[in-house]
Amino acid sequence: MEFELHPDLEPLKFLLGTWEGAGVGGYPTIEGFNFGQEISFTHVGKPFLVYASRSWLIEEDGTLGRPLAMETGYWRPRPDHGVEVTLSHPTGIVEIYVGNVAFNRVELQTDVVARTESAKEVTAGSRLYGIIGEDLGWAYDMAAMGQPLQSHLSAQLKRVG
Repeated sequence: MEFELHPDLEPLKFLLGTWEGAGVGGYPTIEGFNFGQEISFTHVGKPFLVYASRSWLIEEDGTLGRPLAMETGYWRPRPDHGVEVTLSHPTGIVEIYVGNVAFNRVELQTDVVARTESAKEVTAGSRLYGIIGEDLGWAYDMAAMGQPLQSHLSAQLKRVG
């Protein structure tokens, strides 16, 4: 069933669709790696986007490797080009981001990071999503495992379907 886009979602509509591509990751506590990713932004006619992401390792020979991270959540537009994002990870981490939308670009910073007893220590994050030509580029900086906020992941994705 197809729904009419809620008018509040106009500033975020550039995100709608399914995006696939590749990226790079690294952090002082792990070895650098390449990954493949699929992100989808959908809507159900209400004033929020439904977000899902999954990724997998790309081996040194270019073949697909084991599954990596997954996350799901909701993107809610706010007045004055604001946005709130809730993300949940199966590893026991929940993040709430706040930020701004302008010119096909979204900048987000964590407001809250909560974790289960068994989850790794993540204390803060910032994310940037934006259109580069026709692609969706994004970057994620993370503070975790006693490390300060710094680059962790980035990718460039193409709209599919």
